[in-house]
Amino acid sequence: MQIPERKQGRLPDIVNRETRSRMMSGIKGKDTKPEILLRTGLHRLGFRYRLHARNLPGQPDIVLAKWRAIIFVHGCFWHGHDCHLFKMPSTRTEFWRNKIAGNAQRDSKAIWQLANDGWRIGTIWECALKGRTRRQLKDVLRQTKHWLKHGSGNLVISGTE
Repeated sequence: MQIPERKQGRLPDIVNRETRSRMMSGIKGKDTKPEILLRTGLHRLGFRYRLHARNLPGQPDIVLAKWRAIIFVHGCFWHGHDCHLFKMPSTRTEFWRNKIAGNAQRDSKAIWQLANDGWRIGTIWECALKGRTRRQLKDVLRQTKHWLKHGSGNLVISGTE
């Protein structure tokens, strides 16, 4: 087996640009594993919710109208979280920097609009439910349940680092 020649200290991509583009576009934005884990746990605790409400800014992942609360389950890569799951790609860096910055800007705008409309906002990062810094699911659910029933303001849960 022949090893690809290094260019500027990195290996070239093993697939062509069109294939990589197709692969990246196939990554789900809804019904991700962290989102399903959280939804299943909340449902077992008796919480009822709507999913991906198109009529609300940012199309929140989980809408708990009874509690006037919204939960976003953010992927650390796509939303630029400062954790071990995020690494800026070494190819097309400027494209990815702009893409991730645009996502973060849209997140901020949606959160601002939702807060102005009287919603409480919870953000649960992927690293809280996946990877080496993940928390126990029961702890994430316990914290979320307490915030829904007794908390005011916003909730942010990320990994243990």
